[in-house]
Amino acid sequence: MFISPAYAQAAGGGFGGLESLLPLVLIFVVFYFLLIRPQQKKQKQHREMLAALRRGDRVVTAGGIIGQITRVSDSELTLEIAQDVRVRVVRGMVSDVLAKTEPKDEDDDEDDAEEQDQAESKEIKGS
Repeated sequence: MFISPAYAQAAGGGFGGLESLLPLVLIFVVFYFLLIRPQQKKQKQHREMLAALRRGDRVVTAGGIIGQITRVSDSELTLEIAQDVRVRVVRGMVSDVLAKTEPKDEDDDEDDAEEQDQAESKEIKGS
């Protein structure tokens, strides 16, 4: 007989089957850093942007409508998309902020009032 029987050799690996899980773990790590983590960052930035919306901001909705915020509530915004044309939009549908209005500080209000008083007193003196 020219053909000798082939017998299975005993497993000589010291990992005990962990080498079969290693590619799966590597794929999960790659997916986490390339897909999951960037998406979580993007969602966090979007939530922060929605929380910072206020009256006067120019925004773009998910449907592509551009408007200026005229009223803000917890779940809705009122956008003025043309003169005297207002639409109500769910807050989560805002996709981008085009122009941000500067917040009015109380200190700025006091400074503005002082500057206005000074300007009025100059006008009175000049008259």
